[in-house]
Amino acid sequence: MNQDHHTEAWQRVNAAAHGSPTLVTGCRACADDLEADFAGVSLVTAGELRLMGAATDERARLVEDAQLVTGEGPCTDAFTRRTPVEVQDLRQAAVRWPAYAPVACEQGARSVLALPLAIGTLAIGALDLYRCAPTRFTPAQQERAEAYARVLAVLALYEHPHLLTTRTRLARPGPQGFPPTVHMAAGVLAAKYGLSADDALARLRAHSFRHNQPLLRTAEHVLDHQRLD
Repeated sequence: MNQDHHTEAWQRVNAAAHGSPTLVTGCRACADDLEADFAGVSLVTAGELRLMGAATDERARLVEDAQLVTGEGPCTDAFTRRTPVEVQDLRQAAVRWPAYAPVACEQGARSVLALPLAIGTLAIGALDLYRCAPTRFTPAQQERAEAYARVLAVLALYEHPHLLTTRTRLARPGPQGFPPTVHMAAGVLAAKYGLSADDALARLRAHSFRHNQPLLRTAEHVLDHQRLD
């Protein structure tokens, strides 16, 4: 990787955050520099999609949450393959990501560049850069994006040091890991309706997706009201 790009990325991230960078401010600096309309970071623990790390705005939050709910999308592919994933027109990605692509398009996303976040051999998540026009990132922008991915990986580990201590195993299709709130809500549904843990989690995800609602919000509703509706 070009060391100049790495240095410039750190400088831009520090300047944007006035010397106190966070994962969110780093994500915003990256999006601004690379002419992305919005961006998000999903973090992974033990080889499984786990939680949303950062989002530049509400569109990014909804699109990143859609990846966690549906278990598919550029973040999943970039992390699993350990390589950048770029799609010029998400309207033509329905076969590849039948559940995720329509949600992304509804939020105005037309193109995406996803890059894995890694420190050495430790992969911890992915960065997603979205544009509202079906335009590819230039080779120079892709090189700078890789530099930002390394910077964001460092910031992610600083904010979530537990990622260093989790035991890595091969990634599996779909978001097998979720925050505790989601698992607790699935447990409530399993007990109430006599479901298996997997079926309860599937019902929780389906309800969240059907109502275009963040998965954590759906889980919190279940815990508060002991039901989905």
